[in-house]
Amino acid sequence: MSTLAHTMMTAARSADSGLTGPGDLDRYPYAEAPVADRVGAPAWDGADPELGRVGRRAAGSRGRGLHGQLVQQLGQMIVSGDLGADRPLVPEEIGQRFEVSRTVVRESLRVLEAKGLVSARPNVGTRVRPVSDWNLLDPDIIEWRAFGPQRDDQRRELSELRWTIEPLAARLAAGHGREEVQQRLSDMVEIMSHAMAQGDALTFSRADTEFHTLLIQIAGNRMLEHLSGIVSSALQVSGGPVTGCDRPNEASLALHARIVDALGTGDGTAAESAMRQLLTVHPEVERVVPAPREH
Repeated sequence: MSTLAHTMMTAARSADSGLTGPGDLDRYPYAEAPVADRVGAPAWDGADPELGRVGRRAAGSRGRGLHGQLVQQLGQMIVSGDLGADRPLVPEEIGQRFEVSRTVVRESLRVLEAKGLVSARPNVGTRVRPVSDWNLLDPDIIEWRAFGPQRDDQRRELSELRWTIEPLAARLAAGHGREEVQQRLSDMVEIMSHAMAQGDALTFSRADTEFHTLLIQIAGNRMLEHLSGIVSSALQVSGGPVTGCDRPNEASLALHARIVDALGTGDGTAAESAMRQLLTVHPEVERVVPAPREH
């Protein structure tokens, strides 16, 4: 096994055990706090009961400061519909409910505003914006939707988007990759192979994510490169339509390797074809991607 493969597999196991390290993903779903932990929480005067339903973060959540935790909590509540469109958000009430300072609340609301989830206007205050205003390509919103009531739509939309983006990226990347990039892609295939042999799904997933993200980044199209984070987020969201990427088997590995070979020889058609095969949803899955939407 290469040094890179060993290092990546070790890091993945450390993360799975709850130990964080450089480069670890810093997005974790927050469970609802136990009822006993919420008894003394201040009520939001004049607010709907749902607004305070989530409560303080669970003790097991990792890798976030108060600012990040509050963004996560409020973001999930907005995306889930607990905080509906045009709902006013009063900073003082938020600070009391989540026991954080005014500065933390202010900075958190600014982050949510940048994501299109809320708007702040003079004499109006901060209000929740409708779904049509959200930045649906934001990685956090992708995750929140994927684990909320809109999970089925989110996962279907991600699969359709990947099927549109990645074959094109594979074709454009052919002949563009430098030698060190080619080696990195080959390393990811090797890591996936070792991980599959050891039943290490976490390492397989991480190597797969890096493979697809790197491929888009070397396509030579800056607009496509900007979308690489979407693909990364899609691969981190479990439970979507089952594609070759979701199946750690010899066929999946062979298609990844075929893409690398095609890139090395500059065969864009072969690279595109292999990627389409890899992303094709298997017949036993209810909805095949891409397919005409039903109205």
